[in-house]
Amino acid sequence: MTSYDTWRRRRFLAENPALRTLILLNIGVFVFQHLFLALFRYQGTPLEGPFVQYFALQPLLSGHFFPWQLLTYQFMHAGLENIWHIVFNLFVLWMFGMELEQLWGSRRFVWYYLLCGIGAGVLHLLVQLFWTYPAPTVGASGAVYGVLLAFGLTFPDRPVFMFPFFIPIPARILVLLMAAIEFISGVSSAGSPIAHFAHLGGALTGFLLLRFGDRWGIFAVLDRLWFWARHRPYRRRTLTVTRSTTSTTSRPIVHTIVGEEVLLHYEGEPITQKHIDAILDKIAAHGYQSLTERERQILYEASRRLQAEP
Repeated sequence: MTSYDTWRRRRFLAENPALRTLILLNIGVFVFQHLFLALFRYQGTPLEGPFVQYFALQPLLSGHFFPWQLLTYQFMHAGLENIWHIVFNLFVLWMFGMELEQLWGSRRFVWYYLLCGIGAGVLHLLVQLFWTYPAPTVGASGAVYGVLLAFGLTFPDRPVFMFPFFIPIPARILVLLMAAIEFISGVSSAGSPIAHFAHLGGALTGFLLLRFGDRWGIFAVLDRLWFWARHRPYRRRTLTVTRSTTSTTSRPIVHTIVGEEVLLHYEGEPITQKHIDAILDKIAAHGYQSLTERERQILYEASRRLQAEP
């Protein structure tokens, strides 16, 4: 291995493209909101105000709630006066997310992360109606707690050294302790601006996804939507197929047919979106374990080619 290859492999999260993207998005939004929008005003009002109003998670009864906020709030954090908010979240995400992405694959990791954040937001909104502080909510903490729970269930005996515990403890025990702290804090500090129940919501959503996500076909549906967004409506093109049969003139017969765009070739067979849809339908109906080795390889190659596309 050359020195260049060694350097390339050691680049910032080179083997974790999804994790790298999530971290950079959080940092980018933080800089944009607190170091750019905060400096500009429109009619005497800082531009940061409308940004928070439309993209932070607003209480359901505030009149400013929009569904997309369940996604966008996950990439926003408190300002420079509380910079540890984003630092701690991204540190924990990096610490526990690397192995999960390498184990699951980038797309599944992103689906899991975003769904945990959405579940955290939904539970927080419901609890907020009766219990907690009616203010906009920001932060990746809910999604991060989902990642923390997944790590604890996937590597239960892995020793972890993490604040506020100053001795190595098994990952599963860390998850239980963190959940207990959040529950006690949420119940005992009604009206607190800290979204303790959002943290619990992220962990609960993560548990449900790990337990039932494949059984309910959630990830298969999301993958299918991803393929649909990238390749539908079907892009039609002429596919020329040359068969080895010969006519009476002993010359190859060339058939020109109009069909779906060929996504890839597997063992010489053209694979189209219809093939991929059939495999994803099979996963949704019977689970990933029902696929043959050939179907798994086709799905893997299609996924790999999509990730390589710009």
